[in-house]
Amino acid sequence: MKDKTIDYVLRTTWLAVTKMYNEEASKFDSTMATGFALLSIDPEKGTPSTAMGPKMGMEATSLSRTLKSMEARGLIERRPNPDDGRGVLIFLTDFGKKKRAYSKEKVLTFNEAIRKNTSEEQLQHFYEVAEIINNMISNKNIYNQKENSL
Repeated sequence: MKDKTIDYVLRTTWLAVTKMYNEEASKFDSTMATGFALLSIDPEKGTPSTAMGPKMGMEATSLSRTLKSMEARGLIERRPNPDDGRGVLIFLTDFGKKKRAYSKEKVLTFNEAIRKNTSEEQLQHFYEVAEIINNMISNKNIYNQKENSL
């Protein structure tokens, strides 16, 4: 893979992970996005709907669609936020908690399989490089804003 660009390796790896999770989720009439949302909701206190998008790295329209689907399937319920009358908290139903446990099991299985096939040093380097990439992007250190203006 040394002759591939970094973005190519990231993209193809993420696509493979997405496909794997979607294949597993489809066995239970679900999707990776639903599983990820289930894992992003606090099972005891609920989660503000406004906090979920940034937490999951999803755009508001995609998140809204996912939440509507989850609500229709009986996985979640929306309740007014007692601390903020304008806000809504997302809570898991009992069915949602069962599906969350399944999603968590699949994520832990994936992590354990990777850990069994890599050294601690390899994983540490992976996390370090991912952090560098995220920091460079967040700090706009790759493409300067002035360079891109016409």
